[in-house]
Amino acid sequence: MKRLLAFTALLILCSNFGHAQTSSTPLPFSKIPDQEGSYTGGNVLSRMIDGLGFRYYWATEGLTEKDLEFIPTEESRNTMETITHLFGLSQVILNGAKNVPNIQPVDYSKMTYSECREKTLLSLQEASGLLAGKSEAEIAALKIIFQRGENKAEYPFWNMINGPIADMIYHSGQVVLLRRMSGNPINPKVNVFLGNTGD
Repeated sequence: MKRLLAFTALLILCSNFGHAQTSSTPLPFSKIPDQEGSYTGGNVLSRMIDGLGFRYYWATEGLTEKDLEFIPTEESRNTMETITHLFGLSQVILNGAKNVPNIQPVDYSKMTYSECREKTLLSLQEASGLLAGKSEAEIAALKIIFQRGENKAEYPFWNMINGPIADMIYHSGQVVLLRRMSGNPINPKVNVFLGNTGD
């Protein structure tokens, strides 16, 4: 009887674990959301992040273990390390939108591909939402803050555009190239100009 109960408990645990790993809510940015009505600074920044989220979504969609381990040269990052770096950049973007410090150092090396991908997309979605509709004065009040112990460095929000946002676009393109090299190219229906796959 005890064995039967233990076996039943194990089945329930495995069933719940499998269910917990499958999110019923689709991840954001499989297409670019509808644009805002006016070209305010906040809306433009939000749209830039939406475009980045779309590129990242499709760059990282359907990667295999072979893709994640692929490394073009010994001096390079492999695809998974690049995805981990992208997650770190997404945190800088989100923390900037929240106007809170980036506490350093941070170790993201234990995160799985699925965790990295989901948290990156959700962070970008949150940052986009926080910036949408903000006025010029509200954006000017935001800072990029790095903190290590008692040491703190602050930068104007302008640096978000040429720094983390542009860097994430750059590295998302690297993932596209790396997955092509490892034999798993991006969905050919992806249209970055229209922000959809034509579906």
